[in-house]
Amino acid sequence: MYKWSIFAVACVLLFSGCTKSGKTYRPSSQELRLNLPSEPPTLDPRKAIDTVSASVINLCFEGLMGRDPSGNIVLGSAEQFTLSEDKTRYTFTLRDTKWSDGTPVTAIDFEKSWKAVLDPTFACMYASDLYIIKNARPAKANLCSSDEIGVRALDEKTLQVDLENPTPYFLEALSTLSFFPTPFHITSVNPHWIEEHYVCNGPFLVKEWKHNNRLLLEKNPQYWDRDKTTLERVTLTILDDVTTELAMYDNGELDWAGNPLSPLPSEALPFLEKTGKLQNFPISATYFYVFNTKEFPFNNVNIRKAFSLAINRQAIVDNVTHVRQMPAMSLIPPTIWKDAKGYFKDNDLEEAKRLFQLGLKQLGITAKELPPIRLSYNTMVDHHKIAQAIQEQWHKAFGVKVQLENKEWKVFLDELSHHKFHVARMGGVANVNDPATFLDYYRFLSSANNLPQWSNPKYTKALEEADRTTDESKRTALLKEAEKILMDDMPIAPIYFYKGVYLKKPYVKGIHLTELNHLDLKWAYIDINDTVSR
Repeated sequence: MYKWSIFAVACVLLFSGCTKSGKTYRPSSQELRLNLPSEPPTLDPRKAIDTVSASVINLCFEGLMGRDPSGNIVLGSAEQFTLSEDKTRYTFTLRDTKWSDGTPVTAIDFEKSWKAVLDPTFACMYASDLYIIKNARPAKANLCSSDEIGVRALDEKTLQVDLENPTPYFLEALSTLSFFPTPFHITSVNPHWIEEHYVCNGPFLVKEWKHNNRLLLEKNPQYWDRDKTTLERVTLTILDDVTTELAMYDNGELDWAGNPLSPLPSEALPFLEKTGKLQNFPISATYFYVFNTKEFPFNNVNIRKAFSLAINRQAIVDNVTHVRQMPAMSLIPPTIWKDAKGYFKDNDLEEAKRLFQLGLKQLGITAKELPPIRLSYNTMVDHHKIAQAIQEQWHKAFGVKVQLENKEWKVFLDELSHHKFHVARMGGVANVNDPATFLDYYRFLSSANNLPQWSNPKYTKALEEADRTTDESKRTALLKEAEKILMDDMPIAPIYFYKGVYLKKPYVKGIHLTELNHLDLKWAYIDINDTVSR
């Protein structure tokens, strides 16, 4: 049984004391104060691979499509579009929109940005998001020229896009950062534009960036739909201590604490829930561990399956995370597949021990000869606690030694991208509400997102057949077949499906939260007539 530390209990007592001070606060301006749990590694839409960077970029950029206040997909930078009869050619007409420096946004910006991502020399982990475009994958593999990629600016305001196959989620994909434009008039001459001349086309722009301290965003006066945006400023402190973040919220220094930008401290959640102030929302996301299938002993499928089955997921969500997440025995979250079923039993120790012994026999070693297992995760209290719990579970099940490796965010991402790990924590958040957003990560061994370095021709075949079919029920069956193959080979170990939890001051209105873990502030505002007790 996991117990609260004395420090954690003291924190909760501190928070409960602050909330009873009796003082009131009345906001006086359209400024929203939030916190980021780490420094964004980049603010380039073409290079972002983490939720911190994505959270800021989504406030500053807009794609051809966007979302309305209810989360529905609507026209964004595009004014209209037409679709061919075979549903593979889209022709978009752009609005009269401008970059934040006053330069017109053109179809060429979209074409050049997408083709840059698909350049073989351009490092981008999410280039595979664009593989639905005709010849995108061959171009990334240097098998054809960029001229053959199915995106072309017919003129400054007209963009033609050809797809490999009819893609039911294409319009939704256009609202995500992988398909955002970048300012070609800047990127073509200044490779350091992020630091020196940051230009964007969304509701907000970056006014100031004090690294590892704060980001200051202001309303973008050049944004085409600026009259819909009420907030004048968004102040983002950068602080990796979730306990301090919660204290700042309680003291009136922040207007929001928790997801989707950062987690709340797990020790405080039971108390916060009792206050009735804790709010939650569903997220299309899965917390899982990645096995490096090219590293001994996880090159053996039975060892991978043994380590996965030995995890007690229910104990983790009950005693460690305290958010009542659903234990995950599959990859695709129930927000996408309502009838999702697990492929194995949680904490199946008997089967785990059998598979462990079988794996050792296949590897030709005994348990005593097994080297220490390195478990990597990025610096955050809850990741550490989960790793400690699983370290203990694996030791009890197999007698193995597990070394915990806590890494700073940038270092962690770099080591993941270079496959320098045995087992590593990861979270998969859908960029569109479609199963393919998760399954495509492992379709190709060459994909930068294929962190376990795993491949299976039957898996790839099922996904390719799903691409070609226009029958939705047949497509679903093929995607579920692919997920089953993935779970049978177990290059990843699902742990739980995310649930977002947060605290919000009552004067903060109009924020839209999506199942894709987005914080949309376009329609947000501060009710300056409201007051709140501190």
